[in-house]
Amino acid sequence: MKFTINRNQFINQINNVQRAISSKTTIPILTGMKLVATQQGLIVTGSNVDISVQNLIAQDNEDNELEIASLGAIVLPARFFNEIIKKLPGEKFTLEIIENNQTLITSGNSEFTLNGLDANNYPHLPEVENNDQLTIAAEILHQLVNETVFSASTQENRPILTGLHLKITGNELLAVATDSHRLAQRKVTINNQSQNNYDIVIPAKSLVELVRSFRDSEQDVKISISENQILFEFSQTLFYSRLLEGNYPATDRLIPQESSTQLEFEAKTLLDSVERASLLAHAGRNNVVRLVIENATKKATIYGNSPEVGTVEEDLQPLSLTGEDLEIAFNPDYLKDALRALGDTRIRLEFTAPLHPFTLKPTSDVENFIQLITPVRTF
Repeated sequence: MKFTINRNQFINQINNVQRAISSKTTIPILTGMKLVATQQGLIVTGSNVDISVQNLIAQDNEDNELEIASLGAIVLPARFFNEIIKKLPGEKFTLEIIENNQTLITSGNSEFTLNGLDANNYPHLPEVENNDQLTIAAEILHQLVNETVFSASTQENRPILTGLHLKITGNELLAVATDSHRLAQRKVTINNQSQNNYDIVIPAKSLVELVRSFRDSEQDVKISISENQILFEFSQTLFYSRLLEGNYPATDRLIPQESSTQLEFEAKTLLDSVERASLLAHAGRNNVVRLVIENATKKATIYGNSPEVGTVEEDLQPLSLTGEDLEIAFNPDYLKDALRALGDTRIRLEFTAPLHPFTLKPTSDVENFIQLITPVRTF
């Protein structure tokens, strides 16, 4: 194998592949990056078992300045290979396999020899049928993930909760994430050409890496789903992820259908107040803030406390306040994450009782976007 390519174009186009490669793996060859020179161009692959990413650097794209002198394949140690390419002096570099999988990399006056591995030993990518695809705009998928995935669990004792639950029914896509202390649920309308409905759970880490890979928010993402794998296709990239096995808990019953106390705020205003209150709450061992609501005075007050440091008290200015008086305690980090996901909008908080979960919803879209937080018992 031998090819010459524009160095900056190569670096830009292997970024997605690099995300899939881990230095900590039980399969040593997966610490490497697989390069295959074909008639169409250069195919670059990385995998860490959970996700696999393949990118085609097309020969017919003039920006790549790709010239393939001979076809072939090699697996190179990803960390060293990536650092070498970034620091090469010239605008182009040439890569050539010489013998025994030794690979010569030249650019300007610089020359490196790297020990490679036989590409035939690299695991095959999953097989996913693509004759029944969904198509979603990258911008919608990016937004959907950012608004929900932070609520997924990071604890492996309940693996199913480390994923994002996706249900596709007709043209409705429902996404839910929960760690059993909080929940984020989002519904969006999609143009579903598929005849099938789906109920799957995708690892949250996979989706975070996926949306980081999007360069163009205008592009469409084609999605193919098999029994235990999902494939996302966009630009010249194939992004594979395993699916989590098991039944996701029924979360509908967790969302209260009625409330006894309601407040409305500008999300940014409330976020600023909670951040101030949490400054001292973080210094305490329990990391809790209290919210006291008094209907008679139309007043809401937030308190933060650390016995070692001090206290903070701030009167809030709700845009509206109705219902019963209430005192509730909660983890401020959960509320901050929820408010950031809701963005710059007017939001409604709905409470039922001091020890029952409360919800946050944008007033402009109360049916399709819900954040839920479980309070903390402080006595």
